[in-house]
Formats: sequence, structure tokens, C-alpha cells
Amino acid sequence: MMARSRLSSSWTLLFSLAILLGCLVIPGVSVKHENFKKCAQSGFCKRNRALADDVSAKGTSWSSPYELDHTDLHFENGQLKGTILKTVSSPQKVKLPLLISFLESGVARVTVDEEKRINGDIEIRHESQARKERYNDAQTWALIGGLDLSKSATLSAETQDGFTKIAYGPDNSYQAVIRHAPFSVEFQRDGQTHVQFNDKGYLNMEHWRPKVEVPAEGEQDVLGAKEDESTWWEETFGGNTDTKPRGPESVGLDISFPGYTHVFGIPEHADSLSLRETRGGSGNHEEPYRLYNSDVFEYELNSPMTLYGAIPLMQAHRKDSTVGVFWLNAAETWIDIVKSKADTQTHWFSEAGQLDVFVFLGPSPREISKKYGELTGYTQLPQQFAIAYHQCRWNYVTDEDVKEVDRNFDKYQIPYDIIWLDIEYLDDRKYFTWDPLTFPDPISMEKQLDESERKLVVIIDPHIKNQDKFDISKEMKSKGLATRNKDGDIYEGWCWPGSSNWIDCFNPAAIKWWISLFKYDRFKGTLPNVFIWNDMNEPSVFNGPETTMPKDNLHHGNWEHRDVHNVNGITFVNATYQAMLERKKGEIRRPFILTRSFYAGAQRMSAMWTGDNQATWEHLAISLPMVLNNGISGYPFAGADVGGFFHNPSKELLTRWYQTGIWYPFFRAHAHIDTRRREPYLIQEPFRSIITQAIRLRYQLLPAWYTAFHEASVNGTPIVRPQFYVHPTDEAGFTIDDQLYLGSTGILAKPAVSEEATSVDIYIADDEKYYDYFDYTVYQGAGKHHSVPAPMEKIPVLMQGGHIIPRKDRPRRSSGLMKYDPYTLVIVLDKNSQAEGSLYVDDGETFDYQRGGYVHRRFHFDGSSLVSEDIATPGPQTAAYQKTIASVHVERVVVVDPPKEWQSKNTVTVIEDGAKASSTASLEYVVQGDGKAPYAVVKNPNVGIGKTWRIEF
Repeated sequence: MMARSRLSSSWTLLFSLAILLGCLVIPGVSVKHENFKKCAQSGFCKRNRALADDVSAKGTSWSSPYELDHTDLHFENGQLKGTILKTVSSPQKVKLPLLISFLESGVARVTVDEEKRINGDIEIRHESQARKERYNDAQTWALIGGLDLSKSATLSAETQDGFTKIAYGPDNSYQAVIRHAPFSVEFQRDGQTHVQFNDKGYLNMEHWRPKVEVPAEGEQDVLGAKEDESTWWEETFGGNTDTKPRGPESVGLDISFPGYTHVFGIPEHADSLSLRETRGGSGNHEEPYRLYNSDVFEYELNSPMTLYGAIPLMQAHRKDSTVGVFWLNAAETWIDIVKSKADTQTHWFSEAGQLDVFVFLGPSPREISKKYGELTGYTQLPQQFAIAYHQCRWNYVTDEDVKEVDRNFDKYQIPYDIIWLDIEYLDDRKYFTWDPLTFPDPISMEKQLDESERKLVVIIDPHIKNQDKFDISKEMKSKGLATRNKDGDIYEGWCWPGSSNWIDCFNPAAIKWWISLFKYDRFKGTLPNVFIWNDMNEPSVFNGPETTMPKDNLHHGNWEHRDVHNVNGITFVNATYQAMLERKKGEIRRPFILTRSFYAGAQRMSAMWTGDNQATWEHLAISLPMVLNNGISGYPFAGADVGGFFHNPSKELLTRWYQTGIWYPFFRAHAHIDTRRREPYLIQEPFRSIITQAIRLRYQLLPAWYTAFHEASVNGTPIVRPQFYVHPTDEAGFTIDDQLYLGSTGILAKPAVSEEATSVDIYIADDEKYYDYFDYTVYQGAGKHHSVPAPMEKIPVLMQGGHIIPRKDRPRRSSGLMKYDPYTLVIVLDKNSQAEGSLYVDDGETFDYQRGGYVHRRFHFDGSSLVSEDIATPGPQTAAYQKTIASVHVERVVVVDPPKEWQSKNTVTVIEDGAKASSTASLEYVVQGDGKAPYAVVKNPNVGIGKTWRIEF
């Protein structure tokens, strides 16, 4: 939802009243840049960029002040320990403990801290003051595994003065080359350097120092210039003063990718998939990419400006090789990118915390996904309903309104699974309540939805209305569970309820209390089909600096907010996730939570969306690279508001957005309270029918989507994949970010995202045949763009030869009503008349799949027979689940471009394990012209989806 800064009390009341009356009109303004910092307005960003400029200007005459103490090195059990000495002034040196860990997975981790000194200035001087040490707890929220140390990493026998070399990784084919003076590291694979640390000499750890009111005469920085102390101890922006009791403590490092000219990742930004340079030039940015989770009102496109989430994972890609780095730091972070003809140099700097960087040497995009997922967790396997269609707006205003919307979807035979409630359902903006006038009977509303296996999602935000008569507010304050200001008092800011306090989910006691609020007897009016939307959790503070919380606020453990800002949102999602698991003893269902703010690791617990977009063609187009970028960055359960949140889309734009939205892993329509109602059934013909057909296509392909979600949940691969990920050797496709592949299905979609489009150009990298999904028109030709018709009623989507696609073709009102429907298998033959595919099925609701309660089949067609084989790992729930789907069968097999000799056949032989004898099924061969491939249909082979069988053609 949108944010407003500096709201007065009376204005807030008027604003809320205007919303309730539906009379507030939001003008079409763009982002207010004056509300958000640029690098020159951020002290540590300006200092680190200036350092880079000065170092570059000095060239070879520059020598980094950081050197590794070679007398203090120790290598044991996969770890190299030592001390980096930073020369401050002769002979003063600051000690920086170094730890390089070589992990069993082949990932390397470099951590640089600052030696803790015991004196009055460094220790906590008052219980309300921030800790005088570098924050190192981001890993608690981001990491869950993958940290086992290598048993085979060895100190290289090859010795050279001034260097230490470690062999590690698969067959010890990787090598870390650590230079002592100046300190730098090269990461090599098969003898070639792929990643470099401090090659440019930008390493910068602003060491702790006592505050001196009058600086020593002639004190200089390491460059020989007088240090700029103007933002060391406090900094002012937009009328807010940020006090800094610890002084300057930023960390910076240059990371180079020799031989790589494309870098991807570091979401969230409304920008192209292939990241641009940030030092100016034609088509480039002037500002660094910024990671500082923020509520940005009507964000602009093609910009490095910060947005709601932050994943500091960057991948560098070239033909046949992908490498990456993960910058584990929860503070505000900026990244500069500079490219040459053959290399990419990046410069990372964060305001606080340790220098903590993971290095991935690939060599493929899939390896990056897998290794990163081992560290931060793979995406959750959501309930089946969560990957279907979600209907939302700000706001459905009464429980009867919700019931009427539900009935109209049925009346017009449009499937949907979830309806959402924004803040208007609340009693006076108090979370865990219902407005007694507009939502007097939420239970009857939820029961009506449940009749069609539908769900309700309600919004719960981290700001709690500051009101003495509100029990939840009183409890949070009395138990000491709220975030504090710099003086140690409960922090008060402004958000939707007016005066608000923020729960501090860094506090284990706060999480325990938060869990209790979701119990059915506490959150009255909720049934098991109610799920949760966590919004505004950057956190958004209307009257705060940059629309968020002051950096000198204090969290549990006396960490400053500046230390933890980018993980704040994930702590809130974590608390909500645990709460949803414990709503009732014995009732264990997979939670569904949507979050706006996120960090690495949030994929384990939630879906995300791209925030408050606008109803423009440009916002529709940018949604594709934004969703794709999240996918390759380990957070694939992503989507954008279909139709655009702000303003009113034309019927053409809305229709095209639905045709695009069916390819988002998270598929939700959403709209601002001041927009016209735009539920699909309200749209005039022919647009209503076209939108309906698009939504039905999503439901038809739900078996393929669920299988793709399962794959992501076990190996980290994106659910929708960009061109470079699927064809990593095809250089012409590296910058393509407007078409996508669905999982491993071979489905290639390129939505029409421009006004009055009648066709799209789909790029095909390989020499396989591709077939139009609907009429089997053939497209072939490697390295070429192919014009595919895209009139309004047509969704441009192709199927790559060599795949078997599972579908369910019977239209239903919701995915829950499709559970026991039969399957269709579409076999799309490759050049060798072969195809493969898979299907994953479970109960779509519980965690029984973790104990074997699922079906996982591999289908293979070898030119003459189709085989279904079991690839599941049995468990205690296997037999019970198999029994529940014993009647679910395959009702149709469609073979695209079958052998011509099949024209003389009219039956196939069906052999199912356990059957007393084989059987036959009819075969129909259809010949087409005008560039369309023939196809054959096997009708009702009647083989069980959970059984082993073979169909002989």
C-alpha cells in the first residue's frame, strides 16, 4: 500500500475518512525523489565513492593500507585464520580478524571483523545505547545450512613469498590465492581467475575511534588528505537527524569479475535483468544500485533506486560460466558497477556490520541456485491454492461485498482461489480485529468461501495502534516487546492507525507473544481458510526519515536499527510464519504469507510482490525482468499486481496484464481504493471472455506449475526462468528479459506488453522445433527471432520439442475442486522423436509430503512407447497417500508431431503394473496444414497417475 510522510494527527483522521468514503483522489505523480537519499546525501556512500575516485586517480602510485600479517596465519579444518593490519598512521595499526572458510559445497566465505577493545568508549555506556561491536547476526535470519567445512581443502604445496594458496572445491579444482600486501584474494577455477577481492584497492573498513571534539592538527586519512568528519557522528536528511554513537563504521570492497560483461541479481529494483553501469554514460545510471528496504510511493522505472526488498546476491555470466557473490550484510548497502570490454568491476559498501562475503564458482546458473539455496534455504512448497489466482483490491468494504464477489465469479464461470482484505476490514485500524459495522459476521463469509475450497487473506502489519484501551497495544508495551528509540523509550511513529508502535521481532519474547495472537480463540472470527498478508514491514513509517524508522532506534540486544534494517522485514515474516503453524494444536497446514519487505532467506516462508506499481504499459513490461530477477536470486515465488495498483487501466491493458500475470509464480490482481472496480466479470465483452480464458489456462497448467514449485523447493531453480538460465551458452540471449520458460516443462512464453500489439518476436536459441501451444504451428531456427501472432485473444506461448507437459483440462471454480480430476499428458517430440517430463503431486495442504505422502513420476517417450516410472522416495505416509488418489487417472495423451506411420493405427496397447492383462485405447491421428504439425490423441488410457505403466504405440 502507498505511504505518506509527515502526517499530522488531524490529517490522518481526514485521510482515513476520505478513504472510507471513497472520495480521496490520488493525482498521477511520480516518486518524490526529495524523500530518498542519493549517494551524495549519504555520508558513508559519499566517502566510499570518493575513496574509489581518489584511488583510481592515483593509479599505480596507490597502495592499499591493508596487509595480511603473514606471521599470524593458521590453516586448519578448512579454515584460514589471520589478522589484517590497517595502517591508520605510522606506527598505528588497527587489527581486523580475518576468517576464510572453505565449505564442503565448494563455496568460500570471507569474513573480516574488527578487534574488540575493552575501554569505556567501546563498551556499552548505558543500557539504552547501541552496542559497540560490529553486527554479525544477519546470518541468524538468512542462513540455515550449507556451512559444513571442507574436509579436503588443503594449503597448497606451491609456495611463493607474499602469497598463501588454498586448494578447495570439487577435486580441489578451485584455488584461493591470498596476497599478503596489499591484501587481496583471487578465486580460481581450473587455473583461471573468476572473482577478485580488492584488486582495485577499494577495501575500506572505517575503524572505531573515540569522538574528539577538536580533531588533532594535521590528522590525515590514508590518502594523505584531511578526513571529512562531517557525517561521522551525526547526519541530517529531510529534517531528521541521525545520531551515530559508534561513529563511522562502514565496510567497502571492490569485487571484480574478469572475463564477464553481464551481471544479474541484487533485487529489488525496477530495472533490466542485466544490470547496467552506474558511473554514467549512454543508457547507464549515475547512481549506484541501492539496497535499503523502503516504501517508495509510485516508484520509477529503469532505475537503481531502492525498493521494498534486498537480496545482495550478484551473478556474473558469460558463455559456459556463471559465478556469484553473496554480500551478507543487513545494513544499508550501495553497489557500483563499471564495465570494460572484457571485465566487470563492482564496488560494494555498507554502512555498518562485518565484511562477510560468500563466493560461488558455478560453473552454471543451476549450480549458483543450488549452492545459494543450501545456505539460505529453498523456496517453500506452498499449498496448492497459493499458486492459483488471487483476487484483491484495497478494499472489499463489507463481508457481504466479499460474498457477492464470490458469487459473481461463479456466475460468470471464472475460477479463483483466494480473496483478499486490505486495512478497511479492521476496527479503527487495530490489527486482529474486525469492523463491527462492515464485517459483523466474518465466519459466515469464510464458510461461504470454504464451500468452494476458497480462502481468505487478511492484512496484518507490524505497526500496532498506540491506544491504551487496545489490549494488544497495552500488552506489547507492558511486556517490553516494542522497538525503542535512541533514548531507550518505546518508539512512536505514524502509520495507518495514526500514532503507532512497532513490534520488535528480533526479540524471542516478542515472537512468542506474536504467535499467541493468531490462535483462533484470540484472533476471533478466523477459520483455517484464513491466511496472512504482511505489508509495510520495511518498516514503513509515514513521518520517519525516508519513510522508515530512524537508524538510531534500538532493537533487542541493543543493536541499532541501522545494523538490522534490511532484515527487519524477514523477522516479522518469520514470526507470522511460526504463528500460522501454531494456530491450533494438531492442525498443521503449510502457511501462506505474502510479504512486501524481504531479504535473503524470506523465500523459505513467504511469497513477495513488486509493490505499488502503476496501470501503465511500461509497468506491465518491467514486471517481467523484476519477477525473473527475483527468481534467479533465490526468491522465485514472486509476482506483480495484475492491472497495476495505481490508476485505471484500459480494457486492452488489463487484458494483456492478465495474459502476462498467468506467468507470474504469484498471480494476484490488486488495485488502489480509488480505482474503479475491475473484477474480471465486470469487464465488457470480448475482454471478459479473453481474461477468463487466460485464467483458465493458468488453472489448466497447475500440475506443471506445482511440479515447477516442487523442483524449486528441492534444488533452488527458478520457477520461471530467463533466457540465459535455460541457454547459458547462447550469448545473443543474455540480455533478453521479456520472455520466460516455465520450470523444466519447455513452455516458452512471451507476453504482449505493448499497446495495440498484433504479434511478438520470440527468440529461439536452439535448433529444436517449437510448437504453438494452441494450434501446434511449427517454429524452428536457432539464434533467430520468430514472429508469433498475438491478436488480443491470443497468448503467445510455445512448447519446445522434447518435453511432456502434465495438465488438467476440466474447468473448475477453484483448484481445490480439481484435486481428483484426471490428467492430460501432452507429448511434444524432439528431433529424435523423444520426450521427457515429470509430475509431482501431494495433498497440496499438509506437510505429509515430508514423510513420503506424495507421488513423483517421470514420463519418457522413446519413439514407440510412453513409460511412467516412480522417482519418489517412499516414507511412512506413502501408502496412505497412494490410496487417496488411487482413482485419479490419465484421461488423454496428446502427441504433437507424431510419426507419419501412425496414421494407419487406431489403437495403442496399455500395460499397467498389477493389472491381470494389457488393454487397448483408441488412437486418433489428425493431419493439419498451413505450417501446423499433426497430432495424435490417445483417448482414455485409464492408467493411474500414481502407478507404473507403459503405453505401446
